[in-house]
Amino acid sequence: MKVSSVNLEVIAVRRSQYPTDGKPEFLLVGRSNVGKSSFINTLINRKNYAKTSSNPGKTQTINFYLVNDSFYLVDAPGYGFANLSKAKQKKFGLMMEDYLVNRSNLKCVFMLVDFRHKLSNDDIMMYNFLKYYKLPVVIVATKTDKIGVTLQQKQRSLLLSDLDLVVGDEFVMFSNVTKLGKNEIVEKIERTI
Repeated sequence: MKVSSVNLEVIAVRRSQYPTDGKPEFLLVGRSNVGKSSFINTLINRKNYAKTSSNPGKTQTINFYLVNDSFYLVDAPGYGFANLSKAKQKKFGLMMEDYLVNRSNLKCVFMLVDFRHKLSNDDIMMYNFLKYYKLPVVIVATKTDKIGVTLQQKQRSLLLSDLDLVVGDEFVMFSNVTKLGKNEIVEKIERTI
């Protein structure tokens, strides 16, 4: 897939603001600071198109990036960040649930997890939540370049044992530094659309 155009088309906080063109959508979810912006930048071959932040929890909207005028990468607020008030956390939860339940053009969820760490309760809850709604999921293990090659298989096995992947869901090791996993993600998008 050659990326010829990318546009941050819509920044939304409610359903009435979502795009209405019916194009396929690929949702990105993950803990704050897991690397969603870097993941987007790697896929679209841009350095800083999606802004990365040193402040976890900065994204507080659902951002729709239109790629090649044919599909959206949808960046959701990170979960599991303790500095947000309970009221804001609840608001984000309801916004995400509404999106997941009501978007018929949502084709797949890329759930990003940090390869260096054990899965959090929030990660496991999110995966179970996505499975409750029977959504296809690709687990994207980010920052794989930060773990030595000899330990990667062990870490991969640990993550997979915590998740209990449903048949049909995929696990992709990913690095925005080495571009590991990029082709797998691009092929998944191409197959789906």
